[in-house]
This record gives sequence, structure tokens and C-alpha cells, in this order.
Amino acid sequence: MAEDFAKAVEDGLKLAKRIYLGKDRGAVMPPKPPPLMERSPHLYLPSAPMVYAVISDPRIVDNPDLPSYQPHVHGRCDPPALIPLQMSAVDLDVDCYADTALIQVSGKWRVHCVMGSRSCDCRIAVPMGDQGSILGVEVDLPTKSYSTELNGVEESEGIGKIARPEDGGFLKPHIFTLTIPQIDGGTNISIKLRWSQKLSYNEGQFSLTVPFSFPEYVTPAIKKISKKEKIQLNVNSGIATGILCKATSHPLKVSSRNIFGGVLLQSPSLYDYDQRDMFCIYLFPGSQQSRKVFRKKVIFVVDISDSMQGRPLESTKNAISAALSKLSPEDSFNIIAFSNEIFLFSTSMELASKEAIERATEWISAKYSVGGGTNMFIPLEKAAEMLSNTRGSIPMIFLVTDGAVEDERNICDWMKKRLINGGSLCPRIHTFGIGSFCNHYFLRMLAMIGRGEYGAACDLDSIEVQMQKLFGEGLSTVLANITIDAFDDHEQIEVYSSCIPDLSFESPLTICGRYQGSFPDTLKAKGILGDLSSFITDLKIETVKDIPLDRVLARQQIDLLTAQAWFSENKQLEEKVSKLSIQNCNISEYTRMVLLEQNKIDKATESSGARKVSKKGDPHKLGDSEVPKKILLQSLSVGFGDLIATAENIHPGSEEQKLPEVAEIFMKATSNCCGKMCNQCCCMCCIHCCSKMNDQCVTILAQLCTALACIGCLECCSQLCCPGQDGQ
Repeated sequence: MAEDFAKAVEDGLKLAKRIYLGKDRGAVMPPKPPPLMERSPHLYLPSAPMVYAVISDPRIVDNPDLPSYQPHVHGRCDPPALIPLQMSAVDLDVDCYADTALIQVSGKWRVHCVMGSRSCDCRIAVPMGDQGSILGVEVDLPTKSYSTELNGVEESEGIGKIARPEDGGFLKPHIFTLTIPQIDGGTNISIKLRWSQKLSYNEGQFSLTVPFSFPEYVTPAIKKISKKEKIQLNVNSGIATGILCKATSHPLKVSSRNIFGGVLLQSPSLYDYDQRDMFCIYLFPGSQQSRKVFRKKVIFVVDISDSMQGRPLESTKNAISAALSKLSPEDSFNIIAFSNEIFLFSTSMELASKEAIERATEWISAKYSVGGGTNMFIPLEKAAEMLSNTRGSIPMIFLVTDGAVEDERNICDWMKKRLINGGSLCPRIHTFGIGSFCNHYFLRMLAMIGRGEYGAACDLDSIEVQMQKLFGEGLSTVLANITIDAFDDHEQIEVYSSCIPDLSFESPLTICGRYQGSFPDTLKAKGILGDLSSFITDLKIETVKDIPLDRVLARQQIDLLTAQAWFSENKQLEEKVSKLSIQNCNISEYTRMVLLEQNKIDKATESSGARKVSKKGDPHKLGDSEVPKKILLQSLSVGFGDLIATAENIHPGSEEQKLPEVAEIFMKATSNCCGKMCNQCCCMCCIHCCSKMNDQCVTILAQLCTALACIGCLECCSQLCCPGQDGQ
């Protein structure tokens, strides 16, 4: 899909050469295509918020102000070309709170490439940074306005109009697209985009990377039209001391060398569905690089079913080889590959010597995908058995899979019982999901039970990078068995994570929840350090008003509560997630995104007291313009896995082939009549009736069927040749 998008943009840039810019044009022109050997499939993917004109008919491409009257163009663009619109102004506002950034981009674009008498769809593309989550889109036009909102699943079922997959969804996991229907040529478009993303953390320093690199061809080519840019960065760490801000590159540097933390408290807003107070506990590993990490016993449990063939398995091999090279000589490891059966690198744990790592690298490199299904329980049971009775080191299991299995809840129950009896340092379980067919909430829940981390890559290009990040966080644990002393004794405190994960040198730790009544005056965090000594620190408690904790913590809360709702099959938790999702505009499994269309002319007419008369002239039929039109977008969530795709070993990234638009319309039009008739009568009734008909009845019935077929064909032709204003 991303490659098709990039190809459509390339075609659009070629098509844009038809536009006559006049004598007063600047030096900015569409770039020359790079040589074939230097082309990348991602060359024309958006690196900043962009808007494109969706061009199916090349005849409409022209300057809306200065028509060029070019020769007639035959044919259509199939798939449609995407011409990047020119941008006249853009504002970037970033609010950084702790490890989260809330970003808003406001911009103005112009449909500069379509005749003033014609219209086209316009597609918005929003690239986001690390763990980005789209929060909302607002579009303002001279006669209409559009905005997005989230509705509950049951409420969404009543919406009749459903958008096509290409009209709204994720082009890649970090690129959100939305299509606005039928905008006239020459129209100025004002757009507001909102999303959240995580700040990167490395060696005690936060850094923020916002996709904000615009290509040359979005700059207006006419000299009289200037482009205005404004960037504003607001930083509120929520931490009273220990933060240093460098103005040159905007990193937030944690100046403390030791582990430290604190607590942020906040009262809910009047509109919060949960009127309990909020709390957020944070722990930072400090900047002391010489801090001792745990001695480790590590087992990599890797799915090698047939669906992992190709890039997923190759990227996994590379990531495991890189992780093995980071083990110290006193660490030990093993590798278990599985599909329907298991394959062990060694029958026992191997010390991480140079020779053993070389043998393991050769062994995993020689592994190839095998047929059969996916059975996770047997390899996990074997790994837990090999790590039982571990002393003096921290046992770890890294599970990598791209599939879903039927006994996922049983695996969680079994692992939960086993870890309770696992001693002081029970095995840590870190999970990694590849693609959209695995159950990411099962993997998140399993990691939560095992005090580990969860990672994912729905995009094949990011598998190796994201997997190395997960391995790095797990292998650099500096504080384990973390407990907060007030949690056990205070019944009015709800912690969203059932088990507190370990603190890694490569990532800070955030614990959030709600409480009722008074919060304890003092709070201590306890744990075990890498040298197996005890650790305890006082957490400074602070009440904050200028940090929107509900918005900052929303994504983490939704993910954690969704995993628990899936595991417990609790309807109340599902409703809680739905309310949290709608309140904070964060996508969830129990909500759907809807595009609202509001007609400004109708609003203005109604506000002036005028009556709106229907097109047929009936003054009693008034237009219901107070309620905006709703268009239901395709599901934007990852879902709870696909057992059928896993059983059939469908590769990650593969999509079910969809019928072309024309074929879909034809099938729908020609099957409507027959479908309705079949719903009213059964096959046996038809057989009995036909057997008793005379020749005249058969002739009449044949003529009737022919007439119905003609009506269906006329409906098909009307939809193909005379599409409505929404472009359907």
C-alpha cells in the first residue's frame, strides 16, 4: 500500500507539469525524478503533514486562476494520481510533558492544480513520530467543515455511510491518511492536525523528533504568495529538579547520576467520566553508565512457522545476533525455535562465550521457516522449565511471533500461576509481535504478567529496529522486583498495571492509576539492584495543575486496560476503555472514528431564521442540517489476532485482495434484486411454483426477470457514469 501511494505521488508530480504558472512564477518546480538505481520505495512518502489532490481524470488538471487551454487528454488515472498541494502557512505547536509530546499542526493549503469549475477529493497524510497516536483532524472550507470524532461500537453500527479503505486509515503504522470529498479547484483549505507521540530516551537524555521536513514542491511557485512557518516548543517536565534543557537541539537531560523518581497528583476535570483523582509515578535510571546490570539467563523463543518466511525471519535473526553480541561472558543463553514442534540450539543453557555465540549465530542463520501451525505453549513451557531454580541472575524469556493461537488465555493463566511460585527472581517475559495477525493484547498481557516489556512492528521495514530496542531494554535491567509500599495497604488506589515492570537503563518507568480519598503523605519505591542488593528511595509527591495528566497518560491506560479486558472478558472494563477513548480522542478496540461533515451555508441560513426548502419545492420538508452528516471510517485498531490467517500461514503485511471499485459497484447493483427476492422465498417454493407454470406464465416470468436485470444495469451505469458529490 505504501509503495502504491508513493507511485501515485510520483505520477501526480509528472501530471503537475501541465499546470501553467504564468510569467510571475518562482524558481520552485517539481523535482526531477532520480535515476532508477537511486530510487527508493519510500522516496515520495510524506515526511511532514501533506495534502494531495486525488486525480482520476487528468483533464481537470490546470491552474484555476490562469487556464492554459492545453490539448485534450484521453484516458483516466487508475489508480488515481496524487498531486501535492501548495502550502501557504504552517504552525507547529509542541507541548512536552515528561516522556510524552502533544503536537498540533495548523496549516493552509490551496487546490492549485484543478480547474475552478471542477472538483476533486483531497487526501491528508499525517506522519507521526515514535509510538504516534492520531488524536483528531479538523478541516475548514468556505462552505463546509469536517472533523473527526470517536463513537462507541454500538453507536457506530447505526451509521449508514461507510468510507472506502483508501479514504481513511493507516498507510503505514506511523502515517495516518484521511480523504475529504469533492473540494473545488482554487479553494483554500485550513487544516488542524493533532497527535501524541513518545520522546526518545538515551543515556539520561530525552529527545524529540517531529516529522516536519517539507519537500520543495509544496512551496507556492508564484512569487507573490509567501509561505509562513512558525514553530513553538513548550516543555513542562513535571519534575522540580534534575532537568537541563539545551536550546540548540532541545534535548531534556536528566542530570542525576542515581535512580530517582517522584509522584504527580491531579484532580479530574469536570468532564471526566471518572471523578477519582489521578496519580503518575515515574522512575528514572539516572545517567551513571557504569551502573551494574543484572547477570542474565536468556532464552529466545522464536516462531519459525511458514508465515515468518522472508523478511520477518531474516530481521529476527539479525536482531537476535545483535543481542547475543551484547551479552557478557558470565551470562548464559539458549534459543528455541518453534512451529508445530520445537528446535533447541542446546539441550542446556550455554555460557555466552565468543565460541558459543558464533555457534548460535550460525545455527539461527541456518534456520528457515517450516510448514505447520503455531504452538506457543510447548516452547514457553520448555523455556520456563530450563530457567527454573535460577540463582544469582535474572532469568528472561524473549518471545517473538507473528501469529495467534486459541489457548492464549490458558497460556496467561498458566504463566501467572507458575511465576507466583517462581521465587524472588522469577522469569521475565518480554514479547514481540510482528504484523497484524498476532494478538497484540495477548502479548502485552503476557509481558505484564511476566514484569517484562512488550514491543511490536506492524511494518516489515521496522521489525529489526524495534526488536533490537526491545532486546536492549530487557538486557539492560538495573532495578527489579519494584514495589511501592502504599499500594498493598491502600484499598482506594487502583494501579492500571497489575505487575510493575523492571526499570531499564534505556527507558524510564511510568506507573499510573486513580485513587479516592487522600493520597499517602510519603511514598517509597523498593527493589533489587544488579548486584542483588536492596534498593529504596523516597518519592517526592507533587500536585500539578498545568500538566494534563489525563491526555498524557491516555494511550498507556487504554492499552493496559484493553489487555486486561481481553484477558478477563470483562464488559465493564470494555466500557471503561470506550469512555476513556472517547474522552481523550485516542483510538481503541471499542470505538470507531467518524468523519463529521457540516454545511456552513445551512447553518448560516438557519441562524438568520430562514426556512430551508427541499429541492422538490415542498415547504413542509425541512433539511436536517443541525445534525452533521457522519461517515464511518474503516477500523483503525489492530484487533485481537486472526486465527484463520495464522492457520493458513499468511505472511505479515499481506492483505486480502479487494475487487476494483467498478467491479464492486457492478456486483452490488446486479445482486440487489436477487438478494431481496431470495430473502423472501426459499428454493423449494420456487421449484414447486415453476413446475406448475404453463407456457404463458413462464414467458411473463422471463420478461419480468429481464426487466429487473435491465433496472440493475441502469443503476450500475448511473453510479459509474454519474457519481455523487462524495465521489462514491
